[in-house]
Amino acid sequence: MRAGAVARNYAEALLILGRRHEAVADYAALLDAVAGAVATEPRLEAVLASPRVPKERKKRLLREALAGHAPAPFVRYLESIVHRGRQGLLREIATEYEQLVDTHLGRVHAGVTTAHAMDPELAQAIAASLATMVGKEVLPHFRTDPKLLGGLVVRIGDRVLDGSLRRRLLQLRYSMLHTRAGGGA
Repeated sequence: MRAGAVARNYAEALLILGRRHEAVADYAALLDAVAGAVATEPRLEAVLASPRVPKERKKRLLREALAGHAPAPFVRYLESIVHRGRQGLLREIATEYEQLVDTHLGRVHAGVTTAHAMDPELAQAIAASLATMVGKEVLPHFRTDPKLLGGLVVRIGDRVLDGSLRRRLLQLRYSMLHTRAGGGA
């Protein structure tokens, strides 16, 4: 079975567990933190990946590290990942789980590109407007691109809404170049 399919299966199992314990979003944050810690701490990654370290020792290490920080069902879930030797897929599982959580909670991500830095009030207004348009909660990810000159470009999935000044100027240029001289037919 491909790694992506395996990661998806583990993510789906965690979603079921999260629903059962009413902790879907909490488990997303915990899984992301664990995957991030493994990815940024070479010693931890080496211990979890090493075939020389017994699985029981790896499980104990996780239990001790998460004691008081994560609920028991989540820790048991991680132990099952280690038991089956899938700890190398933690980042992929976290990514898949985040997508499932977004679907479960009815939210979408939007890339919003503006010409200038966005003030917080305007950012909230844009998010609210997009949510009304899409009919779901929108999590905007802002970035700047001075080439836009003004306005903004929004990408939600495969939809692109280009309200940039640059696009408008290009449209004006095109219409001026392709208009017949004299205005007659």
